[in-house]
Amino acid sequence: MTFTNAQSLRTHRRPPIIRACGLGLALALTVPGLAAAPAAQSTVASQATTTAKSKVSAIDFKRGDGGAGRLILRFDGDGVAPDLRNQDGSVVVDVANATLPAELQRPLNVTDFATPVQRIDAKPYGGGTQLVLSTRGDYESLAYQTGNEYVVEIAPRASATAVGAVSGAAVASAQAKLAKQGYSGRPVTFNFQDVPVRTVLQLIAEESNLNIVASDTVTGNVTLRLVNVPWDQAMDIVLRAKGLDKRRDGSVVWVAPQPELAAFEKAKEDARIDLENRVDLVTDYIQINYHNAAAIFKALTEAKGIGNQGGGGGGGGNDQENGFLSQRGRIVADERTNTLMISDIPKKVAQMRELINVIDRPVDQVLIESRIVIATDSFARDLGARFGVSGSRQYGDNTAIIGSSVAGNNTGTPGLNFNLPATTASGTNVSSLAYTLLGTNFSIDLELSALQQEGRGEVLSNPRVVTSNQREAIIRQGREVGYVTLTGGGNQAFPTPTVEFKDVVLELKVTPTITSDDRVFMAVHVTKDEVLRYIDTSIGQVPEIATREINTAVLVDDGQTVVIGGVYEFTDANSVAKVPFLGNVPFVGAFFKKTSRTKEKAELLIFLTPKVMRVEKRA
Repeated sequence: MTFTNAQSLRTHRRPPIIRACGLGLALALTVPGLAAAPAAQSTVASQATTTAKSKVSAIDFKRGDGGAGRLILRFDGDGVAPDLRNQDGSVVVDVANATLPAELQRPLNVTDFATPVQRIDAKPYGGGTQLVLSTRGDYESLAYQTGNEYVVEIAPRASATAVGAVSGAAVASAQAKLAKQGYSGRPVTFNFQDVPVRTVLQLIAEESNLNIVASDTVTGNVTLRLVNVPWDQAMDIVLRAKGLDKRRDGSVVWVAPQPELAAFEKAKEDARIDLENRVDLVTDYIQINYHNAAAIFKALTEAKGIGNQGGGGGGGGNDQENGFLSQRGRIVADERTNTLMISDIPKKVAQMRELINVIDRPVDQVLIESRIVIATDSFARDLGARFGVSGSRQYGDNTAIIGSSVAGNNTGTPGLNFNLPATTASGTNVSSLAYTLLGTNFSIDLELSALQQEGRGEVLSNPRVVTSNQREAIIRQGREVGYVTLTGGGNQAFPTPTVEFKDVVLELKVTPTITSDDRVFMAVHVTKDEVLRYIDTSIGQVPEIATREINTAVLVDDGQTVVIGGVYEFTDANSVAKVPFLGNVPFVGAFFKKTSRTKEKAELLIFLTPKVMRVEKRA
């Protein structure tokens, strides 16, 4: 819209005003005594104005919607007629018949509000009051008055002008902003000083081509200045300023005070409820196919505001309907036939049937495949030696013996004094290399043993489970391991042995939720137990159990595999067993000690693959 169009738009507003003034003049001439009244009232008003003035009681500034600045002036008397004009990039408000108290004669810095208004200067002017609003950037202004309150709104201009024209993109932006606020009417320009509200409504009716019916209680005058404001927004401003509201039915708009409209709607609703209370009840039986009738009954009867709390339902002292049923409505669930029996007015029964048809539908299912992989890698190396020296020498009747060649000594092997061979975890024999040096009266036995073990293993578990959407599924596999415990004591002479059991299981718990974009959100809990060994105690053996557990939630595409957890364990151990002193001798000490090194790796990985199984075709 160009600037020329805006000027022409203002020109078109004058004929309705002239017609309204002519209509008022004709009414004044028609009714006897009415023509003289305005002149008398004008004289009295002018005298009152000259003798007494109103006073500005408060100046307030707020930030409105869309970054608009809102100046609010309040007066302590009636008959105040402010005037608004634009002057040198500022908005000036003159109030000729209202004084400004000394405590309000101060500038206000409102830059922090982030509106087009930067500063407000309030000062006495010509026996009245003047407020100058310093602005920044392009803006649009409007003002309206309600009783002793005058409101000025300075909003950022939705579109910028250039060389007297507005670009199409700027116009579209302004229209989109107004449409977002709910206003789409043609722009109008009003500048009224103390004009009856009915006259403003008549002008809006001519502009909007609507039939406006004003209640007899719509009275009072309004002062406002609107420039290029959609007519529906202008109407809302006028109604809000006078405490009015509207109801639209087709092309007819009814305008009345808000309490009057609220009372009318309440009476209409009471009449409707009273009419429904006189309608005969009907009974309907609804077969539940894919759900549980008791669960649906519980959901309906426990809903907030339901008309029948608990039992089979029923009415109450309140005549207003509550929730899904009316006050006279009842619902009963038959678990044996999975049927709901509903007794209510026909409209409510139809609504309940429609609601249950939405709820009672087959639910998609999810197949969850999981793979639990435990990979182990072990390495062991042992180096050991056995060494023995034996000999004898005759000294007269005495014989000196070194070592022993008799079986059964502490080495367990004849001729070996030091026994530190390489061994395996299972205690099996290992390969060895022996050497014996024999002399006339002595012998030396040497035996070297070495062992290197490598092992790789993999345990694969593949539990699968199918469940409905948003329903938890559990699958378990394993055994119970028993062990003995002692109970009692205290006053008892002897404790009583008791056998207890511990679960050693592979368990998968999962609750899937199918999203609207064909993905699956899963709450997963996985447990993998394993008996490592049995520990000997005074009352028997106790199992040592290794537990691996994951509790998590993931979002996965349909058919996609995801790794939800992994545990990596690495053990590296070195040990040395040797004969004191002799084992530390260089070179020779290797025959008097045993060295071993062990490495173990274990890795746990858990894979999940959800697959959606559609049970109902989509529309």
